[in-house]
Amino acid sequence: MTTTTTAAPAPTGPATNGAEPAERAAHELVAQRYRLIEEADRPEVWIGLRPEADVAADVARALAARAAGGHLPLAGTLFAVKNNIDVAGLPTTAACPAFAYEPAADATVVRRLKDAGAVVLGSTNLDQFATGLVGTRSPYGAVRHAEDPARISGGSSSGSGVAVALGFADFALGTDTAGSGRVPAALHGLYGVKPTKGVVPATGVVPACRNQDVVTTMARELRLARLAADVMSGVDDGDARSRACGPRRAAGLDRVIGYAVPEQLGELAPGWTEAYAAAVRQFRNRGFRTEPVDVEPFLAAAALLYDGAFVAERWTAVGAFVEAHPDEVDPTVGRIIAAAGRIPAHRVFADQEFLDGCARTARQVFGAVDALVLPTTTFHPTLAELEADPVGANSRMGRFTNFANLLDLAALAVPAGRVDGLPFGVQLVGDTFEDARLVDVAREGGFGGC
Repeated sequence: MTTTTTAAPAPTGPATNGAEPAERAAHELVAQRYRLIEEADRPEVWIGLRPEADVAADVARALAARAAGGHLPLAGTLFAVKNNIDVAGLPTTAACPAFAYEPAADATVVRRLKDAGAVVLGSTNLDQFATGLVGTRSPYGAVRHAEDPARISGGSSSGSGVAVALGFADFALGTDTAGSGRVPAALHGLYGVKPTKGVVPATGVVPACRNQDVVTTMARELRLARLAADVMSGVDDGDARSRACGPRRAAGLDRVIGYAVPEQLGELAPGWTEAYAAAVRQFRNRGFRTEPVDVEPFLAAAALLYDGAFVAERWTAVGAFVEAHPDEVDPTVGRIIAAAGRIPAHRVFADQEFLDGCARTARQVFGAVDALVLPTTTFHPTLAELEADPVGANSRMGRFTNFANLLDLAALAVPAGRVDGLPFGVQLVGDTFEDARLVDVAREGGFGGC
């Protein structure tokens, strides 16, 4: 197995004082990151990388403002932005050059992060139109795994995951419709926060399935991933689907975790079934009661995202463009979107009725447990394995992630050790608006890092 060395974790938010003025701190921080980027030689990670001098100037301003007493909780942090999210000054492409445009303003989430002192490093590669969980469906190049370049990075937020894993960025933004923020996080040993749908506004985000799209964060530290998500949250008039975080359960944990029995896990990569069992056991060893849960309703809901009518929303988002520019679209992405346009309208109503039944069952599950712990994905294919079965491999990878947004659930991907030298991760799934509870569960269960 081919491997490369992962960069050491990068510092976040350097402190400044009289001996180290903001300008010097900013220059040193940014110069370090650009050296890492140059030495790593991973051009497929980026679609747009900002000039080093501009980034250093922005960091210096943020640090100086914090030193002057400004409330900038993310001052001095560098973040990468998936290139289906608008950043003023960088073209938005959604990994399709013919689709590219120059945004007049930052997406709401980018603006809010900047207002908190974070600085954009650049825009990152993705599966075209955020259609895929693999990270290879892009004319800007297949994004390879940070540690093993013979394997996929996971997607569709592929460049964002690798940018954090290699230490270029402190945190990164992705989008997650079917698992696109959680899968790259899991494959790289990162934390991936997928908020409840609508809590983080999507103004300035190229839609994939607009009703199921969620902006996510990835970071090496749970604290930072969650802080960035909190900063981005809140109702935005530009997004009719945005909403405030609604009523939650009483404070405190019941310390009960639901888990899937082996028969319902399906085929996992060698060693992953045992790694998942070890994660469940860790909760038990930390004082949680673990309860088996019938996950079949969740899996049935997951199947609806691509095998049912809801995929038709991808046609609504970009179908006309794909039809008009067939030679400019990744062949696999083009076939998925073209097929989505042929789904009859009556199927939507039948699938929605079925989904409502699945959601009712899910509500009952979360009435009895703090969270459900599941593998984040099922295996980590090589580039060659993916090339041999591009659609089948992608479908397998979404088995445990596809249902979360359809069922209006919160989710949190957390590192859970290593198998055969590579990261393994699990995800915590919680009820609507129970985003903060998932963080508490991760920390109390020993998955919260330092």
